[in-house]
Amino acid sequence: MIPFVRELDVAYGRVDRVSPLIRRVIAENPGPFTFTGTGTYIVGGEAVGAGVAVIDPGPPDEAHLRALLAAVAGQRVTHVLVTHTHRDHSPLARPFAEAVGAPVLAARPPVQVVHASGALDEDEDDAFSPDVILAGGEVLDGDGWTIEAMATPGHASNHMAFVLREENALFSGDHVMGWSTTVVAPPDGDMTAYLASLDAVIGRRFSTLWPTHGAPVTEPQPFLKAYRAHRLEREAQILAQLEGGPCRIREMVPALYAAVDPRLWPAAGLSVWAHLIALERAAKVSARPRPGIDAVWRLAGSLA
Repeated sequence: MIPFVRELDVAYGRVDRVSPLIRRVIAENPGPFTFTGTGTYIVGGEAVGAGVAVIDPGPPDEAHLRALLAAVAGQRVTHVLVTHTHRDHSPLARPFAEAVGAPVLAARPPVQVVHASGALDEDEDDAFSPDVILAGGEVLDGDGWTIEAMATPGHASNHMAFVLREENALFSGDHVMGWSTTVVAPPDGDMTAYLASLDAVIGRRFSTLWPTHGAPVTEPQPFLKAYRAHRLEREAQILAQLEGGPCRIREMVPALYAAVDPRLWPAAGLSVWAHLIALERAAKVSARPRPGIDAVWRLAGSLA
């Protein structure tokens, strides 16, 4: 079982000092995919004139913008960092950056804008355009802090996490969340890339994970190993379903997610689709007529 962390003291617009170098302000956009809302992180000290970085300004919400501007009043915002271009993370980046006079840094947005057709509330922010494109590996220096960009594609093709070296901490965006597993929704989401990124995060042995939604993960190693095991278990369950014969995703989901609110089944179907695409790449399954969400899937080599 994944040791989820679901307890979080939330007051929208409040500035919480959560570590020696990190403050957090939560936007009032709670929901089934955002939990209590988008947590924007401010990295750096609180002294007047101190340079700080801001991570994931969040959704287009005027109250949240006012709260962020109040939180950094008297300081210098040197970097506005965005983990990925879903609409609960990036739309406020440009208005906030223009207000404080700072550049926006993020991975290159997807070439093809993909919308989730109502299954998710994580549509692409198709207006997003960073000032600086990150590829991963870049190091940003500030007043008493050092941030490293860490490419973590999977949840989104342009997902970028950020390492705070002084605290051996990772701002994990939506790549790893303490309250829930992460949705990987094709065609932009990619399960093969996601698992590779998860292995990379495990290998870094961080002391703390700071997701954009929810509470921090303070014991990352057992949490991450359980997170990965869950993905592999889901893969095995999908293969077991196909042992009974060819079927479509919509036929698998009620059995695979029987304990989950049926309102979330459309999103679950996208996750199953991501697993099946990865399994097809590994030559373990095949699809007719093509590997789409409505395809008929079967075990590789099956004549049924």
